Amino acid sequence: MKLGVFDHMDRGLAPLDRFFEQRLKLVEAYDAAGFYGYHVAEHHATPLGVAPSPGVWLAAIAQRTKRLRFGPLVYLLPLYHPIKLLEEICMLDQMCGGRLLLGVGRGISPIELRYYGLDPEQTPSMYAEALEVILRGMRGGNLTFEGKHYQYRDVPIEIEPFQRPHPPLWYGLGRLDAVPWAAANKVNIVGNLFASGMRTLTDRYRQEWAALGHAPEDMPLMGTGRHVVVAETEREALEVARRGYDKWRASFMKLWVRHGMMPSMHAVFPEQFETAQEQGRAIAGTPDQVRDFLLEQVKEGGLNYLLCRFAFGDITGDQALHSVDLFVKHVMPDLTAYEGTY
Repeated sequence: MKLGVFDHMDRGLAPLDRFFEQRLKLVEAYDAAGFYGYHVAEHHATPLGVAPSPGVWLAAIAQRTKRLRFGPLVYLLPLYHPIKLLEEICMLDQMCGGRLLLGVGRGISPIELRYYGLDPEQTPSMYAEALEVILRGMRGGNLTFEGKHYQYRDVPIEIEPFQRPHPPLWYGLGRLDAVPWAAANKVNIVGNLFASGMRTLTDRYRQEWAALGHAPEDMPLMGTGRHVVVAETEREALEVARRGYDKWRASFMKLWVRHGMMPSMHAVFPEQFETAQEQGRAIAGTPDQVRDFLLEQVKEGGLNYLLCRFAFGDITGDQALHSVDLFVKHVMPDLTAYEGTY
């Protein structure tokens, strides 16, 4: 069982220069604690994400960490020139000595895509072509590609990734019909579903994996994200979590509300933190309460990976560090020791 961190990089109350430095100190703590991976979202024109250029942010993380793997979850491929992004990916993977986790996707928000002048109806095919260009390009040599959206002929590729043939792929997945592709391409997946929904995905992934003749011990990581706040008392944890969640959800919903729209069903979060906790999507409590809750989520969901959101909304850097410290000392050992029976 592996543990990671998911970070929307949603805007808190501190000035941005201080916010970025506080977050880097938090990432240093994840590195020192032995978390497997750190995953950052990409969003635009919204306080939900103030790291709209994930590559810039990840380059800083590469220099501030030693063991932690990291990457976007996800790069919004239709927003990039594929060859330009290919070069950036290779640079990052080389700079960190092969710790990059390559998350790819087309974007969940049609609003953000339209701000970039894109037609959301076209972005699925743009995503598929861009991914093929990037994966071909990491093989090296001269790149030739003929597609509907992108055409390249004999482009010399002079840079390659540290990890060969490419950094491990990650994908945000919420639909059963996408599981065969993920299993066939050995893609690690993260779902934003209740534990029962995650069990449906992970069971299907294991079935597809076995049908392909792969060994169970080589199974890619399958995880989900949960808001997590740990404190000495439940009351203290809930006080921090409520405030942070209210600010985070307001940022999450800002563009949707502005445009009179709603996100897709699996991305709808309740208004109150307590409701999210009742639904199994968040936990705030003592170390014992948090450990028991997360172990149940892992078992019910058939997971081998769990992503924690420790910093969200107006939670301060010191509050997040305190939560992480308690988590590492009192919760993490039992979770990482869990081997699972599926």
